[in-house]
Amino acid sequence: MNLLLHMCCGPCTTSSHKRFNELGYNISGYFYNPNIHPYKEYKKRLETLEQYCKKEDINILIDDRYSLEEFLREVVYREENRCLYCYCMRLKETAQKARQEDISHFSSTLLISPYQNHELITEIGEDAAREFGVNFVYEDLRPFYKKSVKISRQEDMYRQTYCGCIYSEKDRYCKLS
Repeated sequence: MNLLLHMCCGPCTTSSHKRFNELGYNISGYFYNPNIHPYKEYKKRLETLEQYCKKEDINILIDDRYSLEEFLREVVYREENRCLYCYCMRLKETAQKARQEDISHFSSTLLISPYQNHELITEIGEDAAREFGVNFVYEDLRPFYKKSVKISRQEDMYRQTYCGCIYSEKDRYCKLS
């Protein structure tokens, strides 16, 4: 079975793609992350992912539109629900790409993070699957999170310290009293 795996970064891809391979999927990666800010961070994550995919011989499709403005238009004045819009943008785009590439299944490396809302990702993934006529594969990858951290450190991969958007960067670094 073929699966298009939305990839947010190299470190999250390490154990994610291995697990989907173990489950019998033939993986192609897809990088579409208009939420990542600033641009240098976006480029660094993409570079790290490309290096990892080359090393592991993973085919990756890259949507290199840096459409930060589109992401911000979606979330402005709805910052408390920003993840909903972010997941929606990325998973719908991945489902649409899977359809275009004639790939029957899709999923996301976001599912490795214990910090992401798995229920919301699943709901949005299933909605996108229905909309584009493909299958969303939910796999709870959180048990592999620590292993992915270990692998990325062993391989001296760039590891980001926040989810990606300007709001998560603020949450990470600006602790207001």
